[in-house]
Amino acid sequence: MSPGSGRRSKRGPRALPDDYRAAWEQIKGHLSPYGDFTGRNLMPIFDAALGLLEETAADGQGIHEVLGDDIGGFCTALAGGQGARTYRDRWREQLNRNVARKLSRLGG
Repeated sequence: MSPGSGRRSKRGPRALPDDYRAAWEQIKGHLSPYGDFTGRNLMPIFDAALGLLEETAADGQGIHEVLGDDIGGFCTALAGGQGARTYRDRWREQLNRNVARKLSRLGG
C-alpha cells in the first residue's frame, strides 16, 4: 500500500499508537520551516510521511525502527536533504532583491 494509493486510513494521525503520534508531531515541527507561505508545498511530504507511519504501525514496527533516533535528520532528507532552502532563506533572498531594487532606483 503506497502513500498515494488512496487505500490508507482516513482517520489520520489520531489512529496511530502514542509513540507514532508523538513522532508525527515532531515531524510536523521539523518540516514546517521548509514550507512556503501557504504550506501547500509540504502537503505531499506530509501525506507520504503519514502514510509511512500508518503502514509501519499497522505492520507492528517500532517507531525507532522506522525513523531512527534522528527525526530532524529524517525530515531534512524528506525536505530535500542538507542545504534545502527554508522559508527564511526565500524571504531573505526576496528582501535582498527588494532592497537592491529600491537602492538602484535611488541611485545608491
